[in-house]
Amino acid sequence: MKFLLAAINAKYIHSNPGVYSLRTYACAKVPGADIEIGEYTINHQMEHILEDIYRRKPDFIGFSCYIWNISQVYELVRDLSKVLPETEIWLGGPEVSYDAGEILGREKEIRGIMRGEGELTFSELAKAYLDTDEREKETVFDLLSGIPGITYRDENGNVCENASQRLLSMDEIPFYYGDMAGFENRIVYYESSRGCPFSCSYCLSSIDKSVRFRSLELVKKELDFFLDHKVPQVKFVDRTFNCRREHTLGIWRHIMEHDNGITNFHFEVSADLFDEEELSLIGKMRPGLIQLEIGVQSTNPETIREIRRKTDLKKLEAAVARVHGYGNTHQHLDLIAGLPFEGIESFYRSFDEVYKMAPDQLQLGFLKVLKGSYMSERAESYNLKYRGAPPYEVLSTRWLSYGDVIRLKGMEEMVEVHYNSGQFSCTLKLLEQEFGSPSEMFLAMADYYGTRGLFGISHSRLARYEILYEFITGLFEERNMDGERLSKFRDSLMYDLYLRENVKSRPSFAYDQSPFRRQIREFFVSEEQRPTWLTGYDGFDSRQMSKMAHLEAMEDGTFILFDYRHRDPLSYNARAVRFTCAERGDYDKERDNRPEVHHDGFVCGSRSGDHRTRSEEGEDHGDRHGQGRGRSCDRNLSHHGQSPQGDPGADRGADRDLR
Repeated sequence: MKFLLAAINAKYIHSNPGVYSLRTYACAKVPGADIEIGEYTINHQMEHILEDIYRRKPDFIGFSCYIWNISQVYELVRDLSKVLPETEIWLGGPEVSYDAGEILGREKEIRGIMRGEGELTFSELAKAYLDTDEREKETVFDLLSGIPGITYRDENGNVCENASQRLLSMDEIPFYYGDMAGFENRIVYYESSRGCPFSCSYCLSSIDKSVRFRSLELVKKELDFFLDHKVPQVKFVDRTFNCRREHTLGIWRHIMEHDNGITNFHFEVSADLFDEEELSLIGKMRPGLIQLEIGVQSTNPETIREIRRKTDLKKLEAAVARVHGYGNTHQHLDLIAGLPFEGIESFYRSFDEVYKMAPDQLQLGFLKVLKGSYMSERAESYNLKYRGAPPYEVLSTRWLSYGDVIRLKGMEEMVEVHYNSGQFSCTLKLLEQEFGSPSEMFLAMADYYGTRGLFGISHSRLARYEILYEFITGLFEERNMDGERLSKFRDSLMYDLYLRENVKSRPSFAYDQSPFRRQIREFFVSEEQRPTWLTGYDGFDSRQMSKMAHLEAMEDGTFILFDYRHRDPLSYNARAVRFTCAERGDYDKERDNRPEVHHDGFVCGSRSGDHRTRSEEGEDHGDRHGQGRGRSCDRNLSHHGQSPQGDPGADRGADRDLR
């Protein structure tokens, strides 16, 4: 008998830990079971997925169900029953665990649903089906009645619901990464705990307040496997990774002691739980060793209380600032629009307060009313309206109109394009000065996009710069500002543009470089002969170096050197050095007197390799930094390293179970 566990992921780079965990556990408990895994994405045509499943000819198929794939699962189930009528179809996962009986009453093609965690339940199901094959007088229905954790349709079509399944200890769940074949260029997920100690009303983890931990020694051994294989990123799916101090410190000390210089570890944490020892330890880590996802959700105290969340916002802000000051750890902060007692003005305040914390990414999300959550029970009292189809996203509340939601959607896109992309960091710093608040700035951008029909279009990177410049010029015309200020914006945009890559095409507003071609050419010739600012280019001639680095003459009279061989380990932006001279002249003339060199206003050392910044001398320069962030806007980037392959939008801990 052949079993197929099918996962339809949101993106190719995602994997589904649930189906791998179920297969590994079942194979250990039911030796000889023929269990395959089929992974697809929601971007595949359903016809192609149907064809693949048909070719595999499974006798039993189990689908892993979440809000992002349930529509596709139902479509497949209805067609599978037509082309493989003898195949037993089962579902599992959080999207079907809380109304299993209702689903079976509606979807007649489904035999049953595995509720809750799925490892033990699936292994017992597999054994039941295999035992039925071997026994002549017993049907599978005789055995299904004795399996906890399932809701199923019996031989007469009646829906039966068995008692809940017991929970396994974390150490009973096998490590399912036997090797890394098939996980190349994909995110690797790992869990060291299940459950959450908190009771946030919008989260399914609030249903089970217990937390089970994998033993620390076992975790260390398994993390060594990832480190030995130099996996680019390991994403912990623990709901609140730092809810047990000894567990957190043990794992962090281990990955520091065994750091391979490549692997990045992603953790979802409550920053207000950090103590001095944990914060000090973060400060000693290699840049890019870890990255933190921190759910703020709202800064409105009434909202925080209503959603049953316990957050010390002052401690959270202090912890974020402390980690930010280290300059070695990407921080991703989350907000949720549509929570109770949070109207649009309140949300603007929440956004502005979190924005001022200078996260590397700020995710402006919208409330999803999940089946089984306390939020779904309270929906009527909040006058909470949400979409009838997955992902059940908020439409309006007693405090937030649908028009407000639409406005925040536009603001969200502008935050993604201009802030989270990290491509406009320096320009945003200047632009913030023209508005009363960050939310006002992003709303103005959204209005500009909306009135010109720019939403819903896949703009090129260069087009985004042109659009932002047009927005800025319109602002200047409206406010009758001087041209010198606009010149600073052009310089800033060019700085941001070249910080990420040595672009071939230039925007229409770019400063004409033709008067400086000789100086630029002679700069690279000089660096070939006597390298001072471009180190590590041995064996390359000046023409090759000019393609691997870029020297840009700015309108303010300075030159900026972008060194793409030396990048920031978090943002992966180029190291950038600003040259200021008494007069714009021949580089060789200035060489003997050694021009004073700044990086965005901070004096750099006069010898190659000595590129100190105020940050390294203990002064706070107030820059933003991190993955996708323009750290070098205020810093001399002289670090080396790998850019963590972050996936801030990846699936949460629920990935672990087929359920």
